[in-house]
Amino acid sequence: MAPINSKRTLRRDLLLAAGLLGLGAVVAIISLTEIKAYHLDQMAQATPEPSATPAESKPGGTRPTTPAPEPARPDVEAQKEGAKPALPPAPAEKVAPTMERK
Repeated sequence: MAPINSKRTLRRDLLLAAGLLGLGAVVAIISLTEIKAYHLDQMAQATPEPSATPAESKPGGTRPTTPAPEPARPDVEAQKEGAKPALPPAPAEKVAPTMERK
């Protein structure tokens, strides 16, 4: 009876293996379809092409122009007049050594 039992076991194992292989293939196909569909959704969100004519500019605009932005480090003349730098001086270890001229 050993050969009959082993044939049944082999048949059952082969059917189980084939079923799992088929199930894995189905899951892989579904996943690839989802990825492809997601990729197409991403492509649909592309920015539109710019128009041939630029938008009209309005005088004054909506950008605030006063007060004018000041540089973080005012030039030497402005410092002589009393302007203070917005940033503290860099620490000594952050300053590079002076370059020698050849």
